[in-house]
Order: sequence, then structure tokens, then C-alpha cells
Amino acid sequence: MLSIASDKEKNLTAYHLLTDYVKLKDPKNRIFAVHRLDRDTSGVFMVAKNEKIKLALQDNWADLVSERAYIAVVEGQLEEKNGRIQSWLKETKTLLMYSSPRAGDGLKAITDYRVIKESAEYSLLDIRLETGRKNQIRVHMKDLGHPVVGDKKYGAKSNPFKRLGLHACKLAFRHPFSGKLMCFESQAPSSFTSLFTQPEQSNMR
Repeated sequence: MLSIASDKEKNLTAYHLLTDYVKLKDPKNRIFAVHRLDRDTSGVFMVAKNEKIKLALQDNWADLVSERAYIAVVEGQLEEKNGRIQSWLKETKTLLMYSSPRAGDGLKAITDYRVIKESAEYSLLDIRLETGRKNQIRVHMKDLGHPVVGDKKYGAKSNPFKRLGLHACKLAFRHPFSGKLMCFESQAPSSFTSLFTQPEQSNMR
């Protein structure tokens, strides 16, 4: 489902469901979306209980957030098992993001990745974001020649999960007023890891 409403979908969103949930305790309760995930991306999604917190988080996002981690399943085996991708992201009139190698030509985007597991067809990656641009991981994986599975928009040819192979597994940040370090984690879907589980060979003939 979508994080927040769009022109085509108003009700089946994480924002709408969470709003209904907090209103069960008090009809006056509200929530405020701080950031969003792509429609087919699962994992940690942050909302605030009041507008003051929301604005404080958004206005100081780069300083407050200390860690944003994702698990991704991409097509193929990467030649470099870990590395950093840096580019400047721009958007076409058709809302497709792409990388420019020229410094300053777009929004600076930095993605660190590390291969956790791999099979003949796929690789499981631990991805850390230094910046959080629109579709950043998806564009950078395409740039590597190893698009996220299920991501037809950015070049994927396979779709083993019938969804995007991307999961926001960790978000760590300092509370904008108390200064307390807060960390929220969400385990990757079992379908992601089961893709790399080798089936036991039978001894039966």
C-alpha cells in the first residue's frame, strides 16, 4: 500500500490506517507523516504524533538521522562485493529518476552497499544511505547493472516476490527535543532470505 494518499488512492494507505488506529484511543488524535516509502517497499515508516515534532524532524533530518539501512534483493552477482555509489539525481518529465555524473547537476546521492548472500541469479545486499533521495537505491542499483528485483521501472527482468525486493530494516535518529537516541528495526521478509537457502539434497535414489 501507499504511505500516504495519492490522486488515485485515498483510503488504502498506511497513513489512513494509522490515523484510524490512534483515533480509537481519542478521536482528537492525529498523526503526521515524516517521510514515506515507495509503494512496494516494506519496513520502518516514521510518523509523528503532532505537527511540532514532524516539522522538527523534517527540518533537521540530515543532522538527526544517524542510520538508515535497507535490505535489497538484486539481480545477478556483483563483481565488487561492497562499495559506494555517488551521483547527482534528476527527474524526467515522466517522473523517472536518473543519475548524472556531473557534480552539482541534480541532488547529491550517496549509497553504500555490501553483499550478504548470493546465488547464481540474485544477490542479497545490506544498503546504507548517506542521503535519502527519491528512488535513490533503485536508481543506484540500476546504475550498477543489478536492478532491484520486481523493479520493472528501473530495468528489472525478474519478479520472484511479486513486489519490490526492498525492505527498510533500520532507522536510528536523535529525538529533536530530548536528544535521546532512538532506533527502530524491522526484520526482512522471510521470502528475501529463503531465496538464498540451499535445499537439502536427498540421499534417496
